[in-house]
Amino acid sequence: MAAKKTFHKPGILTCKKHKEDHPLFFNSNHRSFTRPGITYILEKHLKSANEKKTEIIFPDNLKPHMMRHTKAIHLLEAEANLIYIRDFLGHTSVPTTKHYAKVNSQLKRKVLEAAYIEVVPDDIPNWTEDQELLSWLHNFCK
Repeated sequence: MAAKKTFHKPGILTCKKHKEDHPLFFNSNHRSFTRPGITYILEKHLKSANEKKTEIIFPDNLKPHMMRHTKAIHLLEAEANLIYIRDFLGHTSVPTTKHYAKVNSQLKRKVLEAAYIEVVPDDIPNWTEDQELLSWLHNFCK
């Protein structure tokens, strides 16, 4: 029982005081990853993937923030609530997260198309077969 108490100290993984002592992922020095360290790992694997000459087109470079941004866009495309995206990203306010909503024009189009009735009906008559209309158009500019 004493070993259990020593192992499980409440808040040890959530307390800021101990956050650096117990990272979820750590580098070869048993310390938290740094942004440059993560960037190095991503670019190393990106270079390896590009060398394999697959049909997949990879970007020229890859940064951790690009992956974060992509995840936010995917959540937005999946119609996740902006508040949930804010919480996922760790933002303190929704306006900080809103810039992701400005990015995706395809999503904007989808929302606008869903919000409005069809302006142009599906059963448009073929005007090229209307001889009276064609005659009127032909004589319009004379």
